[in-house]
Amino acid sequence: MKITELCLLAVACLTIGMAAAQQPPARTNLVGAVQTVDPASGQIVLKADDGSVVKISEHVGVRVIRLPPGEKNVANAVKIALGDIGPGDRLLARGELSADKTSLTASTLLVMTKADIAQKQQADQAEWQKRGVGGLVTAVDATTGQLTINTRTAEGMKPLIIVANDKTTIRRYAPDSVRFADAKSGTLADIKPGDQVRALGDKSEDGTHYAAEELVSGSFRNVAATVTSIDPATNTMKVMDLTTKKPLLVHVNADSTMRKLPEMMAKMIAMRAAGGAGGAGGGSGNWPGAGGGQRPPGAPGGATSAQTGAPAGGAGGQGPGAPGGQGGSGGARAGRGDMQQMLEHMPAIKLEDLKPGDAIIVSSTAGADPGQVTAITLVAGVEPILSAAPAGSQRAASVLGSWNLDMGGNMGGMQ
Repeated sequence: MKITELCLLAVACLTIGMAAAQQPPARTNLVGAVQTVDPASGQIVLKADDGSVVKISEHVGVRVIRLPPGEKNVANAVKIALGDIGPGDRLLARGELSADKTSLTASTLLVMTKADIAQKQQADQAEWQKRGVGGLVTAVDATTGQLTINTRTAEGMKPLIIVANDKTTIRRYAPDSVRFADAKSGTLADIKPGDQVRALGDKSEDGTHYAAEELVSGSFRNVAATVTSIDPATNTMKVMDLTTKKPLLVHVNADSTMRKLPEMMAKMIAMRAAGGAGGAGGGSGNWPGAGGGQRPPGAPGGATSAQTGAPAGGAGGQGPGAPGGQGGSGGARAGRGDMQQMLEHMPAIKLEDLKPGDAIIVSSTAGADPGQVTAITLVAGVEPILSAAPAGSQRAASVLGSWNLDMGGNMGGMQ
């Protein structure tokens, strides 16, 4: 994805702020999602990104403009009517905020429509599928702006040197968050061996280097476990980590994807876990998209945890998902490490569908507390997979390492 819609609004916000530098300091910029619109009264209810709900009313002479998909210059925005704004649109409102911060009289309303956002996400997803690479980081040299990943090629696993420069947009998934929208700006120095990265750019003619325009990284954790208790009221479950032999608290939320593998599919993957299909190798170029389906999204991109397809699993059970994803049968995709797309077609389940004793594999970001995780993806029906690798549950967990990051749908960050 060249630039997320959220970033575009941030650029627009900066532009408007600069243009209004001579205006009274009481002016405020609010960015969020439109909940309701009343054209008759000229009032909009906005759910701001900070969680607050603000009523927006029009100032005399208000400017209502729409920013087309991919456009970063507010000067190219198109004038629209208030009635053209609808629920689900992204909105930047500039004006005078009330003392209690519950209402704002807007002098400028900058809109990115829901349809435009969807169009942008589709274009981003296609670009990540075409020009994106991803994999497990094996080395980082922040002084030269280079990092090395392992990627899957027709000839097998090979190293690829990703080159970043001062124009490369670098973002990193936040600890304990499964949403790409929560990713923060970062630097190459934030990335460590064992992390997963996804880059958008161009490969050199000899195929050894990759010039990155965008780079997203994160520390991820795959856990093979058995369920010990379930609490639907708090959306949590207690499990026993089969690798560490320690209890773990798993949180699930609206951004978590929960699937159950059919028995035949689980047995097929079990063959891979046992080494019959090449073992649980390192990352591939297929990530979840930030879209695709949020499942993430995810939806942004590729599969849906990107959009979701993540690089194939790596050592230590680490591995995020990213945009990307290729066609083919579920078995072929599993063999290439592109598990996310396969999981997209598996039956969805709820927390209540699980019971003590069930075997699961959970993918999450590495959080601050090793005793609990928030699930990006949770897969049940994995008993055959864990049985195939009884001496190394961590290895079994890494077999599904390609599904853990939802960069797809979530990459859009415009939910």
